[in-house]
Amino acid sequence: MAMQNVFNNVKSTAFGVAERFVPILKESKFQETGVITPEEFVLAGDHLVHHCPTWQWSGGDESKSKAYLPKDKQFLVTKNVPCYKRVKQMDTHTDSQEKVIDEDDKDGGWVDTHHFVDTEKQELAEQVAEMTLESSPVTVNIPKVPDEDLPAEEDEEAWNMDEFESQGLTVEVEDVAAVDMSQVKGSDIVQTRTYDLNITYDKFYQTPRLWLTGYDEARRALSVELMYEDFSQDHANKTITMEPFPHIPGPPMASVHPCRHAAVMKKIIETVAEGGSALGVHMYLLIFLKFVQAIIPTIEYDFTRNFTM
Repeated sequence: MAMQNVFNNVKSTAFGVAERFVPILKESKFQETGVITPEEFVLAGDHLVHHCPTWQWSGGDESKSKAYLPKDKQFLVTKNVPCYKRVKQMDTHTDSQEKVIDEDDKDGGWVDTHHFVDTEKQELAEQVAEMTLESSPVTVNIPKVPDEDLPAEEDEEAWNMDEFESQGLTVEVEDVAAVDMSQVKGSDIVQTRTYDLNITYDKFYQTPRLWLTGYDEARRALSVELMYEDFSQDHANKTITMEPFPHIPGPPMASVHPCRHAAVMKKIIETVAEGGSALGVHMYLLIFLKFVQAIIPTIEYDFTRNFTM
């Protein structure tokens, strides 16, 4: 993995230099090649934000702003996206359940796996419903006092707590919220990771590009090795690489490399056309997020499952 990372870093640096000399795409070639212009990226981003409000535009660091994009629409971001399971927990899926998006690709195509997550989420919900807490019972300490000092039962009125305490009576209630989680029954405790996702426009490949940062249950950043547990093993450290995020200073982020995006999108456009329909460029990011889900099948960012073309 170390040598692969070195290779990826060298390749990323080379592409970064080459990008400076690539002219900005101005003429739409969406239908012909699957690439988009910066203006089409903004159009598709506006459409995504409108239909999925969990996504928002961001301007990023002004010093890293790209002149070919509006200052307030440099990239798209969604945060705290849940990731309920590790990819290895999906290994029980059979080949007959998988859908290959691009069968003619020399690398075997893109395998659509994200539709399994709905079933697994249902199983997860059932497990949570069966969990019980073995907390200590609520205790009430009431010292003995003369019977005449206590409210008469026949009055059937609520006790005045000020008078209750003035007579030396106390009530001790255990804080249920502070219960020790080690007392939770069952071994299937939900350990939910979260991810922040960003979508940028890649000038070199002229397509969107997805970036990810993962966090554990305590909102601590995940290591590269731990994040790879949430990526398809056919893509980890190959399609997904660790690179500096272009709009905000900070540590490298996991990124789905865009070298195949245009080819996959072109295939989808052709498939839709064969069915007698046309795919508008404003739909680009909605479709993009669906085929990228094959790489990160357990990260639950897709809230457009009922969308049809």
